[in-house]
Amino acid sequence: MTRPFRTAAVIGAGTIGLSWTALFAAYGLTVRVSDPRGDLAEAVSEALEQYAPHLAARGLDVTGLAHRVHIAADVTDAVRDADVVQENGPERVEFKQGLFATLAREAPAHALLLSSSSAIPSTAFTGELADADAARVLIGHPFNPPHLVPLVEVVPGERTGEDAVQAALDFYTSVGRTPVVEREEIPGFVGNRLQNALGREAVYLVEQGVVTPEDLDKVVTNSLGLRWATVGPFLGSHLGGGPGGYRHLVEHIGKSMQQTGAGAGTPSPDEDQQERLVEAVEKAYGSFTYSELTETRDRRQLAVLAALDSADKEEN
Repeated sequence: MTRPFRTAAVIGAGTIGLSWTALFAAYGLTVRVSDPRGDLAEAVSEALEQYAPHLAARGLDVTGLAHRVHIAADVTDAVRDADVVQENGPERVEFKQGLFATLAREAPAHALLLSSSSAIPSTAFTGELADADAARVLIGHPFNPPHLVPLVEVVPGERTGEDAVQAALDFYTSVGRTPVVEREEIPGFVGNRLQNALGREAVYLVEQGVVTPEDLDKVVTNSLGLRWATVGPFLGSHLGGGPGGYRHLVEHIGKSMQQTGAGAGTPSPDEDQQERLVEAVEKAYGSFTYSELTETRDRRQLAVLAALDSADKEEN
């Protein structure tokens, strides 16, 4: 690695921050957590207990996991010895501006300053920072939950230094993630834009009465989800063209697919229609608690990851 990472500060202990905390600790880092919530110690303890089996299933040693996690009195206390800071605060530019001014002032000069922001680029909240501080700030956007889902979108800002980009790649790789650098600060980054594009069409199809929410989910999990878990859209299309590859696919069905895309739907802005959609989703899944649904999700994600690991080992 370009630099050692021994101590991580996690700022913000919501769903994402707690997941990061468990992951970092499982990889041997000392983790200091800060959040103004009154139940912080209890939330951290519960998260570590819940996530430890997931991490153990991924082959990590979770012995003494809780001993590596410390509750900080405040942000300053959390970042004082940090090699890397992972921020998980509200998606508000003004909030992040103030917070990153504090992080830049209180964290050691060598500390990498990362944000889990899912839509706001770092350039939007680093304008008041000195060049040396802005150079070490960038986005490290995970997918929920980050202790299981490998992707981290690494998005440098206009003044982020290349050494910070490489350090971010090294850091996320060292904790078992798959970082991808995105060179333009496009709104929503890449993953959420893809997710939102599919989501808009999904909403439209349900609104039009073509399919129910639960059956649409079955379509995705029994076709695209399976395919995309092993190959992405471009490799999937390349294989869909047979031996002729992507070129053959474009030449033979490219026009018809363009016509299908041109007919993509736009969800209704009507509030009554939106309420009907909400009720339909609640009818499909409302009989289960949030905990029950997340446990099912995580169990299935672990199964997919284990299967992929097994396939990769056989291939190698």
